[in-house]
Amino acid sequence: MDNKVEIPRKAIYRLSIYSRCLKRLLENGIETVSSSALASAAGVKPAQLRKDLAYFGQFGTRGLGYPVEVLLNTIREVLGRAKLQPVVLVGAGNLGRALLRYDGFRKEGFEVLAAFDAKPDEIDESRIPVPVYSDERLEDFIKENKVRMAIVCVPAEHGQAVANKLVDAGVQAILNFSPIVLQVPEHVVVTRVDLAIELENLSFFIDRD
Repeated sequence: MDNKVEIPRKAIYRLSIYSRCLKRLLENGIETVSSSALASAAGVKPAQLRKDLAYFGQFGTRGLGYPVEVLLNTIREVLGRAKLQPVVLVGAGNLGRALLRYDGFRKEGFEVLAAFDAKPDEIDESRIPVPVYSDERLEDFIKENKVRMAIVCVPAEHGQAVANKLVDAGVQAILNFSPIVLQVPEHVVVTRVDLAIELENLSFFIDRD
């Protein structure tokens, strides 16, 4: 499988959803699934599902459906999750520590190796499953462990400086919880998670009567 195939970012997001659906099917002993059933589980139209899967080959047999395990393994390979993807987290404050305690990352193919903070001695590590190091060790750790993904949970005023360090060390993908728009080179992908904006969007649907 050529991992360099050009797939639109929105399609990559949907592939992650398909992967979760296929994983549940496999756990329930289901060997094949129709495009309509998989599309329904993923919340997309069958035509969209078939278009997304066509980016990396032809799957399925008319009348029989998709082979669940084969399709799941292929999607994982495309997403770089055939093996655990190493990740680091920068900023072990309240939000950072909460993310570190989340056990869902490993189940989905991501292994948070360590956290980094400007004041690691002040962090209570008793409930954190990974070590917390000084941010002075960040770049060397990334290079030594061939880390390509990072989670950023630092205050806005430190966000860009942290991003610069990550990029210089070789990180190619950043999940940004810092309330700032990061400026990075074109080859680096940033997904920003702004909880305040998400809540603001949700508030639109609340009945205010």
